[in-house]
Amino acid sequence: MTTTSSTSGRRSPRVPIVVTIIVLAALVIAFFIFASLYTDYAWFAQLGFQQVLTTRWIAGTLMFLAGFLGMAVPVYASIALAFRFRPVYAKLNSQLDRYQQVIEPLRRAVMIGIPVVLGIFAGLSTAGRWSMVLEYFNRTPFGKTDPQFGLDIGFYVFELPFWRAIVAYSSAVVLIAGLAALAACYLYGAMRFGGREVRISKAARIQLAVTAAVYVALQAVSLWLDQYAALTKSNSLITGAQYTEVNAVIPGREIMAGIAAIVAILFIVTAVIGRWRISIVGTGLLLVAAIVIGGIYPWIVQRLQVKPSERTFESAYIERNIKATRDAYGVAGVQERNYDATTEASSGALAQDAQTTANIRLIDPKIVSDTFSQLQQYRQYYQFPKELDVDRYDVKGETEDTVIAVRDIDLDGLSAQANTPYNRAFVYTHGYGVTAAYGNQRASDGKPVFLESGIPSNGALGDFQQRVYFGETSPAYSIVGGPKGSKNVELDYPSGSDENDDSGGNATTTYAGNGGPSLGNFFNRLVYAAKFQSEQILLSNAVNQDSQILYDRDPITRVQKVAPYLTLDSDAYPAIVDHRIQWVVDGYTTSDAYPYSQSQSLSDTIAGAESSSYRTDQVNYIRNSVKATVDAYTGKVTLYAWDTQDPVLKTWQKIFPTSMQPVSKMSAELLDHVRYPTDLFKVQRSILGTYHVTNANSFYSGDDAWNVPQEPTSGTNETDTSDASTTTNTGANALGATTTTTTRGNLQDPYYLTMKVPGQGTAYSLYTTYIPQQSAGTNNRNVLTGYLAVDSDAGGAGEGKKASGYGKLTLLTMPKTDNIPGPGQVQSLFNGDSTVSQELNILKRGNSTVKQGNLLTLPVGGGFLYVQPVYVQSTSSGSYPLLQKVLVAFGDKIAFEDTLDEALNSLFGGDSGASAGDQGASSGSGSSSGSGSSDSGSGSSDSGSGSSTGSGSSTGSGTVDNEALQKALNDAKQALQDRQDAYAENDLVAAAEADQRLQEAIQAATEAEGGN
Repeated sequence: MTTTSSTSGRRSPRVPIVVTIIVLAALVIAFFIFASLYTDYAWFAQLGFQQVLTTRWIAGTLMFLAGFLGMAVPVYASIALAFRFRPVYAKLNSQLDRYQQVIEPLRRAVMIGIPVVLGIFAGLSTAGRWSMVLEYFNRTPFGKTDPQFGLDIGFYVFELPFWRAIVAYSSAVVLIAGLAALAACYLYGAMRFGGREVRISKAARIQLAVTAAVYVALQAVSLWLDQYAALTKSNSLITGAQYTEVNAVIPGREIMAGIAAIVAILFIVTAVIGRWRISIVGTGLLLVAAIVIGGIYPWIVQRLQVKPSERTFESAYIERNIKATRDAYGVAGVQERNYDATTEASSGALAQDAQTTANIRLIDPKIVSDTFSQLQQYRQYYQFPKELDVDRYDVKGETEDTVIAVRDIDLDGLSAQANTPYNRAFVYTHGYGVTAAYGNQRASDGKPVFLESGIPSNGALGDFQQRVYFGETSPAYSIVGGPKGSKNVELDYPSGSDENDDSGGNATTTYAGNGGPSLGNFFNRLVYAAKFQSEQILLSNAVNQDSQILYDRDPITRVQKVAPYLTLDSDAYPAIVDHRIQWVVDGYTTSDAYPYSQSQSLSDTIAGAESSSYRTDQVNYIRNSVKATVDAYTGKVTLYAWDTQDPVLKTWQKIFPTSMQPVSKMSAELLDHVRYPTDLFKVQRSILGTYHVTNANSFYSGDDAWNVPQEPTSGTNETDTSDASTTTNTGANALGATTTTTTRGNLQDPYYLTMKVPGQGTAYSLYTTYIPQQSAGTNNRNVLTGYLAVDSDAGGAGEGKKASGYGKLTLLTMPKTDNIPGPGQVQSLFNGDSTVSQELNILKRGNSTVKQGNLLTLPVGGGFLYVQPVYVQSTSSGSYPLLQKVLVAFGDKIAFEDTLDEALNSLFGGDSGASAGDQGASSGSGSSSGSGSSDSGSGSSDSGSGSSTGSGSSTGSGTVDNEALQKALNDAKQALQDRQDAYAENDLVAAAEADQRLQEAIQAATEAEGGN
């Protein structure tokens, strides 16, 4: 006894230590969970969208409880009933007796624990379905019915998914409860096996039979609902029920549902009279019916009746599919026009298209990012996106297509010395300003002509708040703000002031907006320190009573959090609206349950890849229902209900009634910058490639199906991630020797252009081209078959009013007998022309690369004009692409000149009849050719309409303020001419010397411009 007492005394102190550790660990975990929830609420509350978060929390919690109780209670009841009515005096075999001895001490824990664990898993599974349940209880009718059952489309979008989920969940619960009851009955002797005989107690018989009846009844309901699901099933030919489904599968499911209901009744009879034979026979008949009615009979109908005359039998169902698909994707109202395009480039042919030619965009937003960076970045801690955005602005009363980019912060660009936690959190907090260039102009040296430049930026966009605290590359978090009169800590922009002052020659600022939750008290600092795992938030003396923490700053991220029901466009673009930088984000409502509408993968379609039916993002209904803005300074998110006719949006407006503003609240200036979204257009063009055909027989034969052409400039260097075609000379003596690799096989992107589509007025439009749909091969026909354009300009009608033409789709259809060259053919024509090839080889001399920019297609002059800018970039460090040449084509005739204006005149017999935006910016020589022949010519030299200033901006004055820059440009121009002359005389030594002088002049020009 003494020894036992001593041992117990030694062990007892360990118990409180273990308990303490467990309690402390639980408290730490609970604190981190609380910190996550608290900071989420603070973030939403600061934006004014706390209703979105609380609704999600409440709905998710209720769904968890429903899922938990819906699983735990039936399973517990099933086990408890089996135990409660167990045979008390049942004679058990030795094995069951041992099982009972092991389980009995844990029986209560098992009876409660198993249902609780299963309930937790079920609750977590159902909590994520909160949106489906809210949609069901707030559903809105579509006002259209399906052609098979005559039910409103809303039944398939909102109701059918809900009821099928309920049936599937209930079936799982009943099955698990039945298995638990079966195990308990066996364990406690209510079910005994003796040879071929199975003995079941009366109580067990009733419980198991009733459970089976409920399960089979649920399968009857499931089979009944499956007939409606056939209308959204993807088949080899179309999405939706075809002849076999309508005439064999759907009636068969109705019959099987009836048989299943009868079998469920038979199980109830078994529970009452105690005879299993009738229910077992009924179950066997149900299985046989499933094989015969559900499998064999539909196969016979499809194989022997439909397949031999498929087009005849499926014609009516193809028509259903065509109509539903065009409605669901919003393309039913597309205006089709026959366009008998000419291929003859006659003099003055563009006289009626002067507005279009004046707005042809030469600045390729996928190429000039490096140019913007070298001329306008200023410091290594700034950056521009790899792909710039295209917008339009009113400049001196004229609407100009503009390439624009935000100068965002880049913490990865900080030097090792500056890259400290303090600097990352408190000093380098924001980007600054925007840079914008005319889309249709170029300076004489090939630089863009900037209409907004410098830091702080100035130009045609007027005064606006230039600080960018919320951008696409903003830091994970920044701590900003301070009391009035306190010392500024944040770096604002490089100002060039006295570097001996405290700011190190930089302007500083203190954030004055309301962009993030407060860090003004210790508790908030503590929870945010836990969230970001940063002791600086808690301990730094730079945090004060007026401090705010900014996080989740990417515009798309912010909109997605406050509108979780939306699918967002992949590109947010900046616009100067009402003296502020506003990010504009397009939001879509989608569904995969629109009956008979063709299903496709959203991500694959947007990426331009071949769609896979195994993707989880299949959709067959889409609307651009919401336009959202994010203020770059305050981070304020505003949602505008754009498509007020969309039933899905109406449903979510019922759920979140205060989260959206009407279109009437949109300012006229904001509407001027709203555009038709690219991702939606990509989805619609994919659909119209096939569904421009409305005749079922023609659709079935596929004789007029189209594809979007592959990106014609997809051959690139490994170091070039743009869509440009980049060719690099492999040596000074290797004439024509180039290295190209293909990095993308994507479809050609659609482009924004201000142009006149035949039959309509001039408008800011988004367009794409089509070629015949065909299998991959060497003899594919890359001829133009269609041209799709959409009016993308929502402005001009005043505050709160959409332009009447916005969203109008126009499809130009080429006669089947015409052979209009497609983009791929034109690119091959450019690359294969001997004169053009010779000119490009000259430009590639001296370790330079040539980048052929986006190939634009314009319906002008009664035909199609192709325009492609050609950029030259040195391979030396700090170089950037310069626009040096322009390629144009009309029919099989091409021209290659220094400017678009010269190229058009050369192409159209010396006078195109219209002027381009780069008129007067020429230098160097050009060439033109047609029908395989080529003639050399020379372009006129001019001082140019563009010029560069010390801040890196270009103007249209034709003068340069910086003398050193002017000298460098003159030296570069002379060196370029000397190099061309040397190559013409095959004097490689002189060419090398000229190339060296060219590189030195470029470097001198870069330094004179005040770049990095």
